[in-house]
Amino acid sequence: MLRQISEDVRVNLKDRLREVRDIIRQSRHDGTGDASVLREATSHLPPFPGKGIEGLLSHAASAVDEALSIAESFVPHERPIKVDGTTVKGLGTYFPAGNEDQQLSAERLFRRDMYYLTKAVLAGLKIDNARIHEADFAAAHATMRKRHGDLLAALTAPGTGLQAIAATCAALLVELLSQRPVRFGEAAPETVGERALDISCLAPVVLACGLATTGRDGAPEPDMLEIAILAADIRHDRIAQACGKASPVDELTPVFATLLAHLP
Repeated sequence: MLRQISEDVRVNLKDRLREVRDIIRQSRHDGTGDASVLREATSHLPPFPGKGIEGLLSHAASAVDEALSIAESFVPHERPIKVDGTTVKGLGTYFPAGNEDQQLSAERLFRRDMYYLTKAVLAGLKIDNARIHEADFAAAHATMRKRHGDLLAALTAPGTGLQAIAATCAALLVELLSQRPVRFGEAAPETVGERALDISCLAPVVLACGLATTGRDGAPEPDMLEIAILAADIRHDRIAQACGKASPVDELTPVFATLLAHLP
């Protein structure tokens, strides 16, 4: 229990530090950032006397950003060397049967991979104003174990079929959409456009997990993530409609089953 609490605190701290780092990077004086971010971040402060204070703060932000970059170079990272289709693991790897240590290791791997895969999807979709929270991936992982234990158990059964994999993908997408690990600027969280963006970013990652689980062609291919992005985009309207139904998992399962059956 204490280990899990410590892990939760660490993950939330990482998310908060990433947010601060984003603000700092967008406030640089050399034109690589957005000055409006600095004005927003300091809007609650009393007005400064004299002129040029914003430029001074921008230079300070640049210095802090460079110092953090140097510090990061000395800290070991658990990030993939390259993020592509080979980064994706099968659902059985992310949700194994086993003891507490195995479960904790799988949860760490899940949120790490989901973070970097979602980041890659955002880059592919040319979305650069979003922030990704690992804590929400961790929450979705825990919810999957709590609510969908029957589906996860079916994954470990001998001769797991396509339908079981599709149902697990459907449940995972529903739980990820509920947690909303990707935040887009200052838009209202429940707008139609926001929901569509959530699906565009998360459905490809879930589909890629499903493809890695089927493993029909051996090791995952580098272009698997690109294939998942294109396929999810083509079926975006159908996925969105299914997500809006009273039983979204039941509605999404045949959609994922069809995609998994026909994609390489």
